[in-house]
Amino acid sequence: MEIALKRAYDPPARGDGYRVLVDRLWPRGISKEALALDAWAKDLAPSTALRRWFGHDPARWDAFRTRYRAELAAAGAGERIVAIVAQARPARRLTLLFAARDVEHNEAVVLRALFARAATGARKR
Repeated sequence: MEIALKRAYDPPARGDGYRVLVDRLWPRGISKEALALDAWAKDLAPSTALRRWFGHDPARWDAFRTRYRAELAAAGAGERIVAIVAQARPARRLTLLFAARDVEHNEAVVLRALFARAATGARKR
């Protein structure tokens, strides 16, 4: 399964497969129809406190990733990730949507690795 990242503000494409918004907040100015979501995984988004602390500051990126992974582990997010992978499997592609302008330093980048691990693990079973 391919796992792609895409800004929520980019138009949906036929090849996106199963589309999941991974932000806690709905992207400004976008309707539900325009976003064409299959799921909204706001429970996988960073906490408000962590999001505000990070502020998309690349200097805080390494610490953000560490703290975010710890939040996900404490919340038991692994089961939710596995469930989304199972739902996306027929589409053969999972696209994680995010609103941040910085495409290299955001929660979707961290989640992609976790989803990839879950997809690989699910294939082995």
